Amino acid sequence: MNSRRYWKNRLPFLLTNLVCMAALTVFLLVCGNSVSAVVLILIVWALILLMGLVLTYWKRKRQMKKLLDMAEQLSERYLISEVMELPEQAEDQVYYQLLKMAGKSMLEQIGEVERERLEYKEYIEQWIHEIKTPITAMKLLCENHRMNWTKELLLELEKTNRFTEQALYYARSEHTEKDYSVREMALSQVVHQAIADNKYLLLQSGVRLEVEEMQDTVYSDEKWVRFILNQLIANAVKYRMEQPVLRISTHKRQDQVVLVVEDNGIGIAASDLPRIFEKGFTGQNGRMVQQSTGIGLYLCKRLCEKLGIGIMAESLEHGTAISLSFHINCLIHEVQS
Repeated sequence: MNSRRYWKNRLPFLLTNLVCMAALTVFLLVCGNSVSAVVLILIVWALILLMGLVLTYWKRKRQMKKLLDMAEQLSERYLISEVMELPEQAEDQVYYQLLKMAGKSMLEQIGEVERERLEYKEYIEQWIHEIKTPITAMKLLCENHRMNWTKELLLELEKTNRFTEQALYYARSEHTEKDYSVREMALSQVVHQAIADNKYLLLQSGVRLEVEEMQDTVYSDEKWVRFILNQLIANAVKYRMEQPVLRISTHKRQDQVVLVVEDNGIGIAASDLPRIFEKGFTGQNGRMVQQSTGIGLYLCKRLCEKLGIGIMAESLEHGTAISLSFHINCLIHEVQS
């Protein structure tokens, strides 16, 4: 509570008391009372007035501090009226009722927004699942009727499938724990599945693959990890240069298995490196590529945080290296060694 403003608001009350004290002084002197008696009365009045004001200020300040502390501890501060006590003063009760009305209105609006958001999310998920059927059908038709133009169509279908997967995972990324299936998985199998998902993109772009032999096994969700690898492979192709090379390797670091996806593309500017996992951030090189949205790495970061996977980006002299760190406990580490 602002002390200066509090006392400023009390000025009318103080001026009223001063006027009353002056009027009483004149009245007592006219009635023949001695000056010492009048002064004594004024001193007693002033002391009582001062004590009352100080006690009132201290009480109000303590009440306001209690309310502020209570609000600081709340994650949803619009619920302050639900936890605060009913004030004693009449004017404070009016403000209390206004807070209750505002809080109720806010809760109703939040509930409505959440319902609309849930309905939209469910519609998006349903639409994505339905659109996958014609995408799969078109891929099968192209595979069974190979022509010159089917390769280009398959490439576009790969892109369409990747974008629909991205939309689906973005819709689910807030509650990924409901879709977990953590189990033992071989990194080599997941890497080759991700490469197969993007085979036409890699062939059309002329990317040379260098995949190191992997014997490591980790515990994670295969579907989510595969999605992350798809995003990293797509980025490597998107920001490629002449004679593109994509290297995928693993190594052990203390109690971790590190999967590295490295390319020889245009790289990342040093000033952009700390922000590449921010939502919508494209950076200097991203502005040169029209398809850049700044969503892919953001989703990768969020999913890694949910799955307990460390993700780190490093700008090389020629290209970029993205590292995924899978934690393994001591028992698994000893078995794999």
